[in-house]
Amino acid sequence: MQSDNCGPDRPAHPGIFPTGEAGKSDHEPAERSVDFPVSVVLPAGGTGERTGLQTPKQFCSFLGRPLISYTVQTFERLSWIQSIVVVVAKEHMDLMTDIIQRFQHRKVRVVPGGSTRHRSIWNGVLALGGEAEGEAAAGDRPKVVIIHDAVRPFVEEDFLYKITMAAKEQGAAGAIRPLVSTVIATTAEGYLDHSLERAKYRASEMPQGFTYDVIYQAYQRCTESDFEFGTECLHLALQYCGTNAKLIQGPPTLWKVTYKRDLAAAESIIKDALSQSACIITGGSAHAATLAGALQKAAGALDTELEVIPDLMGENASYLLKEWNFIRVSVNCSCLSEVEALLGDLEAADRALLHPVVVIWVHLSCSGESSISGGKVEPDGLMELASAAKLHNILLYGIQLQQSKEIERWERSVLKVMEITSALIRERSPALVGQLLQA
Repeated sequence: MQSDNCGPDRPAHPGIFPTGEAGKSDHEPAERSVDFPVSVVLPAGGTGERTGLQTPKQFCSFLGRPLISYTVQTFERLSWIQSIVVVVAKEHMDLMTDIIQRFQHRKVRVVPGGSTRHRSIWNGVLALGGEAEGEAAAGDRPKVVIIHDAVRPFVEEDFLYKITMAAKEQGAAGAIRPLVSTVIATTAEGYLDHSLERAKYRASEMPQGFTYDVIYQAYQRCTESDFEFGTECLHLALQYCGTNAKLIQGPPTLWKVTYKRDLAAAESIIKDALSQSACIITGGSAHAATLAGALQKAAGALDTELEVIPDLMGENASYLLKEWNFIRVSVNCSCLSEVEALLGDLEAADRALLHPVVVIWVHLSCSGESSISGGKVEPDGLMELASAAKLHNILLYGIQLQQSKEIERWERSVLKVMEITSALIRERSPALVGQLLQA
């Protein structure tokens, strides 16, 4: 039974979202110890009819990246996940292969799906055993297979670990959630027949885990009717292997992208995760450091965490790989070479491969400059630089701030800079790329 886990309008925000580069996470808990091979099957052959879109939902993009890539990254970042098999419709094989190459997913292989969900999962299980290619690869088979929906991108490592360990011990394990709505049965004429006592039932969710032998034997023994009309893998394990799955209550973040509005909700969640912190680079200037401190103080009221560093040299170079947002402060200098150097560092690190990176240039005028055009570069220099950076998925914006000797006016201006900065980081609007905003 499927239900809206978190209410019809407000999906839960994941406690942990993988915002680090592929294969890494800067916000995840300590690495779990898994001393046996674990692989994943992601059935992604659905047509997405309920979204009302022509493109299947798993291939719909937001923030420049398809949904399936976010789900793949969730598993790929975990070192104890050995391999990921994505099962897609034959007509989408080339599209999925292109996604893997474009976003440099390393643990993934693509296999063609079947006419139904169970047939597709079976193809994925066979691929993990080498049988899809007619090979005898029993030694390479995983101990545990995790089956997960390609359109559930927000599963957390802690829960995946619980499912994996329970599957190893019990043979099968699955996620459940409390029912939100009462389930009723109707007559053929469309009248109420009876209702179920909601407290006794749970919604079966993903992920589900199985030892390879259990899921292999379950599919090997199931009937054509199971393949054609069944949807529940745990039921197959019980019916054909006698394996009674361990059921674990999952967090509300297991929600599934089902309708068009869910795509907007998923994009909002990811934007929130990417906008929680930023790095301010001062270039070693005392004036820039003073402004950075004021911005840092103002950010506290906006629930944003700011780190202040003089440059990206030495140990500070690690910020290139763990931040998605950078603020470069320049004082009495309208030359864009400082920003150009930062963009070069980001491009060299291939930082914007998975998500767009935001760079905000804050130009502080302390000596009566009235316009940025008074420096070495014309205003359109920022636009030209931003246009080139956008090709690398880097969004560059500018903010001009005039120094004021009036304390209250200065504090208002700093707060305005931080509000503009937070909005730019949050919205990541391509329409404003290259714009110079006044504070």
